[in-house]
Amino acid sequence: MNKKNILLITFLTFAVWLSPGNLLALSPKPIKTKNYYAELKPTKEHSKTNREIIKNLQKHHYRQQEINDQLSLMVFDSYLKALDPEKLYFLSKDIKEFKVYSLEFDNALKAGNLTPALEMFNLYHKYMTERIIYIINCLEKGIENIRFDIDESIIIDRENEPWPKDKKEREDLWRKRLKNTILNLKLSNKPDNKIKEILLKRYKNQLNKMQQLNNEDAFQLYINSVAQIYGPHTQYFSPRDTENFNINMSLSLEGIGAVLQSENEYTKVKSLVAGGPAEKSKKLHAGDRISGVGQGEDGEIIDVIGWRIDDVVELIRGPKDTVVRLEIIPSDAIDEHKTTIINIVRNKVKLEEMSAKKSIMEFEKNGKKYKVGIIDIPAFYMDFSAYQAGDPNFKSTTRDVKKLLNELTDEKVDGIVVDLRNNGGGSLQEANDLTGLFIKQGPTVQIKNTNGKTEILGDLDPEISYSGPLMVLVNRMSASASEIFAGAIQDYQRGIILGGQTFGKGTVQSLLSLDRGQLKITTAKFYRISGESTQHKGIIPDIIFPSFFDPEEEGESAMPNPLAWDMIDSVPYNGCLNLAEAISALENMHQKRILTDPDFNYLVKKIEYYKSEKEQNILSINQEIRKKELEASEKWQLALENTRRKAKGQEPIEKLEDLGKESNREDADEDQDQDEDQDDSTKEDTLLSETVNIMIDFLSMKNLESYSQFIQQ
Repeated sequence: MNKKNILLITFLTFAVWLSPGNLLALSPKPIKTKNYYAELKPTKEHSKTNREIIKNLQKHHYRQQEINDQLSLMVFDSYLKALDPEKLYFLSKDIKEFKVYSLEFDNALKAGNLTPALEMFNLYHKYMTERIIYIINCLEKGIENIRFDIDESIIIDRENEPWPKDKKEREDLWRKRLKNTILNLKLSNKPDNKIKEILLKRYKNQLNKMQQLNNEDAFQLYINSVAQIYGPHTQYFSPRDTENFNINMSLSLEGIGAVLQSENEYTKVKSLVAGGPAEKSKKLHAGDRISGVGQGEDGEIIDVIGWRIDDVVELIRGPKDTVVRLEIIPSDAIDEHKTTIINIVRNKVKLEEMSAKKSIMEFEKNGKKYKVGIIDIPAFYMDFSAYQAGDPNFKSTTRDVKKLLNELTDEKVDGIVVDLRNNGGGSLQEANDLTGLFIKQGPTVQIKNTNGKTEILGDLDPEISYSGPLMVLVNRMSASASEIFAGAIQDYQRGIILGGQTFGKGTVQSLLSLDRGQLKITTAKFYRISGESTQHKGIIPDIIFPSFFDPEEEGESAMPNPLAWDMIDSVPYNGCLNLAEAISALENMHQKRILTDPDFNYLVKKIEYYKSEKEQNILSINQEIRKKELEASEKWQLALENTRRKAKGQEPIEKLEDLGKESNREDADEDQDQDEDQDDSTKEDTLLSETVNIMIDFLSMKNLESYSQFIQQ
């Protein structure tokens, strides 16, 4: 299900219900919605920007997409999904009437004609406004008469459902939606009067936001529906968004260091900035959804469900050293009605806080002690300002890692693990240079430009900083430069890649200035030295670990219209080793070991349960049924936790709340409860521990002296 465009504006509104059986005995007064919104008209400035964007897309974008009837059909579908992704506003008759435009968007785009787009937007705006006013009237009359003892259910994801055939069917959909919202709050032990207060605030705020919608909002929604046809990283930045982008790039913006996006009614955490307050707190994770924002240690939590993404960002921003409170639904939450409130201290992201860090883990096997060095690299960074100023001590990933490698070598580690989990990339040059620390010489990555020409980057320095056993740990959030490094290490067979399939972002973007705003477009594509693209498919590890991340919801392949995976010619390079036999043996030892590993089994079973729950697309809105489902879920989780505790010789717990926080999220387990001041890289987690176990298996298989000598050749 593709819902990933940061700039698309989506608003949550709940329609009123009026159903057989008198589920709610309310009869709101008729509404004159015209008093609450004004129909938007095309403007000359947006028409001009439209033409300028289309011209740049045709001239500069890597995907050579013709402006024709095929594109017109794609724009029609993309725009409908942007307006009404859950098919809860438009009726089937509306879609039939809109069909007249399905083959006209290509001509409209060429001419800068925004009339079709605004006609669709205005109807969408009208329907949403009607539903908000309707629901406010219903809530003001009270919610006491709603019956939750009737056997009803809702379809959670309606993306593949048909459009409502008439108003009655649409109103019944919204009735159930609102009923479910109220039930969620009831299951959170909120009284009816508090529920009414929360929802009235929510919808009155949304009504206010709806009244503020203007031509810029409509144009941005439409033109980004067009941009998405070219790929998920192609975006139009309005003048306001351009200003915000420039603030971010200059690092003068103080906040929490999180990249946010809209997903239906929620603000979702797309990724965390390495070294930022959110990442350092270990309280917020990619995939978490933000439902409320408060200021200070005890400020009131403002409900932000249905808010515009830029308005949520404004609430989260604030002066350095101040506290922002976030109410979140954790990404791995099985019971979504259970929210968590976290505090994060705002600050600027400092380059030194992005720095690579090292630690050492010691294990014993067959009477022999092993020391394994861990290098955690949160981003591929480089202090360009210091470099351009001629500072010989400028900071960069490669320089920092080289220093850490020397230190670990002096400490006589037996092998090294490079941890790239959640590393979203950064400097391409750093990915190239970092690879050079582990190989003697040779190409590292190919870059194919819009004009079809291919550039090859490589390591020209014959010096090797580390020639010993190497493993690289990745996950679904390892992207871009991380994939270039991991791909090169895998192609050279210089080391073994472990973890989950990576993100699959194998494209390069450039920013083009427009008369109004900016346009981000894809101008090149990355290829491995083997000729395989890192795009879409990412890097497939040699040994795969379980993951909470669902490739259908996270990663390049889950985004709208990603560029395809393909291949070009390989380039000549000298491989380091033949690791196929070793990988096969290590995989067998890994599979045998995890059968009796309580932490790994806990992780696997929890992921399986989480994914099975996510696959359920029908949700009961009968209170007793839901209570029983929640009780069964908590009972299962408690049993799983106590099974692990028993296997580890720990005392069982009586209820999940005794844990204080959920353990074993993908990037850390219960050891996260240690002192916040402790270096993150020294905190053990299940997947890292197993990686070290595999390294020790590898060490026990190899003649280390001949191994290093071979790498040096």
